[in-house]
Formats: sequence, structure tokens, C-alpha cells
Amino acid sequence: MSSMSRRGFIAAAAMTGAAITARADESEKPLIDDREKSPPAKFRLGLVTYNIAADWDLPTLLKICKSVGISPVELRTTHKHGVEPSLSKSQRQEVRKRFEDADVDIWGCGTTCEFQSPDAKVVQKNIESCKQFIDLASDLGAKGVKVRPNGLPRDVPLEKTLEQIGKALATCGKAAGDKGLEIWMEVHGPGTQNPPNARRIMEVADSSNVGCTWNSNPTDVKNGSVAESFQMLRPWIKSCHINELYKDATKAYPYRELFRLFRETGYDRVTLCEVAKTPTDAASGEELLRYYKALWIDLTRPDR
Repeated sequence: MSSMSRRGFIAAAAMTGAAITARADESEKPLIDDREKSPPAKFRLGLVTYNIAADWDLPTLLKICKSVGISPVELRTTHKHGVEPSLSKSQRQEVRKRFEDADVDIWGCGTTCEFQSPDAKVVQKNIESCKQFIDLASDLGAKGVKVRPNGLPRDVPLEKTLEQIGKALATCGKAAGDKGLEIWMEVHGPGTQNPPNARRIMEVADSSNVGCTWNSNPTDVKNGSVAESFQMLRPWIKSCHINELYKDATKAYPYRELFRLFRETGYDRVTLCEVAKTPTDAASGEELLRYYKALWIDLTRPDR
């Protein structure tokens, strides 16, 4: 986990603010030919506590989210908010009430459960851990649980690993479905984040309760566009992580195009801010989120 000084965060925020006014070259082809027909966004800006909010306790997290106007929240495990399967039933109800009182929604639990290990006992342990988070998410009134693959083991055929992950997801999906919840596989990890491999995992899982979390990876981009990768995974996208939005202006990642694709396919869920660096104080994090939200609003506009 990395840290950033207040001065560093203000500088980063300034870059974000500058990116809001950035415009494409006149020679750049428009993202859509008939912009006035592009529908408005139905999706919301939310937050993953990884890593801007990693050091915020629950009152601080809720205070800032309410103040900035960001909801819902994905509660990543191991962070200072302390929302973990170890909580008692009464503690879970108290957490749920705190979110309701703050008018901030809980999107889900962000876990590190992963299923690519060649050791069947390790895989089963992760499945059981996932089930504990499913119980927690249910008690919190959340929508689902985020899991992840985390790369491909050496000396194991690719298809075998992808099938193994998919079957584990199907098992977790059944447990989630029994409680009216979903499982979201973060498109994550060396090899496993490649869209064709993520698609194969989804095909094996073959469950309406299992989908993927689009993770805004460099491997999404082909010739400056995410359209091909998006089309490959769109049937399964149930959640989304977004990171440094200024990358649209630097042409490192086409967020404006991604948001247009979401609008045009009727995506009505969430885009969750997931920035890896952790501020040294809450005020710096709140300031960054305000700049971040302003840029998100600009990038999601249908008239640009």
C-alpha cells in the first residue's frame, strides 16, 4: 500500500481538474457519429475503499461519501472500516443502519477470494471464505460479493485453470443466489485479466448470479479503443472499477469511450472509483474525490 502527501494529492487533483478541459484534436474521429442520439448515463459513481479510503474508519468513510455525493461503496476486506465476516449479527445490523442513516448504499464486499491454485484444498478454502462474505453481504443488505482470479499457475494448461475458476464461481454463485445475491469476478491478474480468458471463465460458470467486474485494465485497450474487449465481456458485466480518469486526456485509457459504451448498452449499475494510492489524511482524500467526481461528470456527458 503506497502513501501520498497532501501536497502530492493536491498536485494530482490539479492534473485531474486540468483534464476536465482537455479536448480532442480536430483531426480525431468522434466517438459517435450522431452525438445528440447518445443516451444519458444511468450508472452511478461509487467508491471502492481500495485504496483512497483504506485508512478511513466507518464514520469518516460515511461522512466523506455523503459530503461529496458518492454512493454506493464496495467495502474491500482488511481496511480500517472493519466490516468483516467476524462481525456479530448485531454489529452487522449497526453497520447497515449507519449506511442507511448516511443515505449511502452498500454495493458489496470486496474480497481477495481466488480460485486458480492447483491445490484443491486451497481452492475449497477460498470457496468457504467466499460463502462467509456472502452471509455478511446478505446481512448488510448489499447486492453481491467481489472475487478475483490472480494469475495463471505455472505448468498447468490454460484451459484447465480457466475451467477450474469457472466451476468454483458456479459454486459460489449458487450460494449467493440462495440469498438473492450475485458474485462478481474482477477481471484481474496476469493472464486471467485478458478479455478472452475472462470470457471463457464466465462461459464455464454459466450462472445468472455470476458476472464480472470490468476493471479498466491496460489489456482492455486495442488500437486506442476498448470496444472489442467491451463487446466480448458486456453480457456479463455487473459491476465496474475505474481508476485514474485523467488517463483519458493522456490517451492511456479511453474512459469517455467506455462510458459511451455503457450508456449505449443501457448499463445502469455502478462505476466504482478504485485509485491505488492512499492519502495521508482524510481531507486530502475528500478533496481528490471532489475533483474526481467533477471529471467523471464531464466524461459521462452524452454531448461530448
